[in-house]
Amino acid sequence: MIVMKFGGSSVKDAASIDRVIKIIQKHLPLNPVIVVSAMGKTTRNLLGAGALAAEGKTNQALGQLGSLEAYHHTELAQLVGDHEVSAVLSLMAGYFSQMHDLVKALCILKEFSPRSQDAMAAYGELLSSAILAAGLESRGVKAQLLDSRALMITDDHFTAAEPIEEAAQARMRAALLPELERGRTPVMQGYIGATLAGATTTLGFEGSDFTAAFVGAALNVTAIQIWKDVPGLMSADPAVIPDAQTIPAATCDEMAELTYFGAKLLHPRAVWPAAEKRIPVHIVNSWNPQDAGTIIQESAGAAPHGVRSIAFKRGLALLHVVSNRRQPISEFMKGVLDVLDRHRVTPDLTAISSMHCSLALDSSLSFERLLPELRRLGEVEVERGKASICLVGQGLIQQPGIAASALGAVSDLRLDLVTQGSSPNSLMIVFDETDLETALKSIHRRFFERVT
Repeated sequence: MIVMKFGGSSVKDAASIDRVIKIIQKHLPLNPVIVVSAMGKTTRNLLGAGALAAEGKTNQALGQLGSLEAYHHTELAQLVGDHEVSAVLSLMAGYFSQMHDLVKALCILKEFSPRSQDAMAAYGELLSSAILAAGLESRGVKAQLLDSRALMITDDHFTAAEPIEEAAQARMRAALLPELERGRTPVMQGYIGATLAGATTTLGFEGSDFTAAFVGAALNVTAIQIWKDVPGLMSADPAVIPDAQTIPAATCDEMAELTYFGAKLLHPRAVWPAAEKRIPVHIVNSWNPQDAGTIIQESAGAAPHGVRSIAFKRGLALLHVVSNRRQPISEFMKGVLDVLDRHRVTPDLTAISSMHCSLALDSSLSFERLLPELRRLGEVEVERGKASICLVGQGLIQQPGIAASALGAVSDLRLDLVTQGSSPNSLMIVFDETDLETALKSIHRRFFERVT
């Protein structure tokens, strides 16, 4: 068995879905389970409609839903010849009827809560999976459409739900294995789930990757394939570094670091369910299926010059807290971390001296929630407009010269924070966001221009 996950850009229209179906057909002997994202920018448009509804803009919200309905019907008609008599048409009609009811309710409530956001966002995956399953059936593939809300059982942390592992895995095995044994190809949604009480939840940004890895671990498959619109893991973001190179292999630890520190290739947690079962994750290009892509597994060859890839993040802020000396340093640090924990804030980087703590955080955070509590511990300052670059390579800390080379590449820039050692696999630098492109190009040139 394998799991094949297709992202939104891979199923954005009828032509893309047709290409995906051909890929699936070639893999039928491997008994695939299909996990699919919403088509293109559907999720963003659904959330936009919900936000309009909460503002009382009923007609605009319904108009946005109407555009989405027309779009999905048009793509279905191009994909499935007899779609007028297909069961998928009535299924889609039911989904849009529910969305209309939800929009009207939001207009009355004048709020768009995390729970409501999840309820609205889920329809993107429900629609795309229904269309893909219909397309597979029309081409002779015995597909079975399943609802992930009955399989991916989660807690009630809406917009960032966590699976209830035993319950979710048991349901997946009970639903998926019989279908595979009957020679059918299960098609399910990524990103979405539900609580035990049946409330729809989502797993957060790029949650479909996590769904695929979780399903793969539940079924103990031989491989998990993540099909995207990129050649695989790159040495840096090709949008900034046009000559970035495809990385043929990386370790699970390296991938986890890269996704955490800004690489948008996978969900930050997507690697671990597979890593625990030692299941390789293969990142493949749906536009060029013949490309080798990148394999993520337990071990990989040595990275050139010690660095596997470089990730970055924009939109950071530095939060500085200087102790008021009214408590021991241990209590000061515990107090800072307790405040972050209460507000479910995870810093990208923490640097500590005897009386001073600096934290790199997402600048979009509502700092007003944190500052009153932190000011009880000492003086607080927030610096916005920061960015980070993170160099990642297995055992990077053990290789002399990497830090010197990286810092030498940005020696003419003002650096706010530099850390190496908190992880054995990474070196992180924080500086002004205006210097990001210059710094990234210089560091990439230093480590990768010699690699052929």
